[in-house]
Amino acid sequence: MPRPEGSDGRGDPDALHAPTAPGSTASVVVLVSGSGTLLQALLDATTDPAYGVTVAAVGADRPCHGLERAERAGIPTFVRSVRDHSDRAAWDEALAADLAAHDPRLVVTAGFMRILGPRSLAVAPVVNTHPALLPSFPGAHGVRDALAYGVTVTGTTCHLVDAGVDTGPIIEQRVVAVEPDDTEDSLHERIKVHERELIVQVTGLLAREGFTVQGRRVRVGRA
Repeated sequence: MPRPEGSDGRGDPDALHAPTAPGSTASVVVLVSGSGTLLQALLDATTDPAYGVTVAAVGADRPCHGLERAERAGIPTFVRSVRDHSDRAAWDEALAADLAAHDPRLVVTAGFMRILGPRSLAVAPVVNTHPALLPSFPGAHGVRDALAYGVTVTGTTCHLVDAGVDTGPIIEQRVVAVEPDDTEDSLHERIKVHERELIVQVTGLLAREGFTVQGRRVRVGRA
């Protein structure tokens, strides 16, 4: 569902994103940059008609294994590389057109390693998963930074995307304990298990039941 012109979907108390009509499915576009394990979790979930979500397309900013997963599933793909455009604004405009062509109810960034610009963010609400308990440890090295800081728990966060880096309203979080002998890789692998579960859960809930954004709170359903 496209946002109203000039709205970022956060501060408007009337920013209701309606639920999917009974008997229909919500169209979602997934953006990836890497192996596509989060994407695969979504693809697996969509095989159940009760899930209520269809992946309409998968886009990437580079050739990657995630695109191969989509192609094997018969899902349309596209690549929109920043290097193919004169500047980031031109890339953002082109990416927005790619997204809008599929009329998505939601866009899911599943390991997508680019910051979306204002035009892309205006197409539909964007859901992201981050491997830390935001607002702590935002950015590309959330697992490494949490481990270096010496926390005893970290986790994963699903949030709506805004113009900042991992600063959008939080939808749901899962806690993961840090073990004394953890490395960045071992901790990240345990977090990924929860990330996959959470992105499937959150995407399905938002699509099926709709949601309202009030300030920094995301409320599932009409209430």
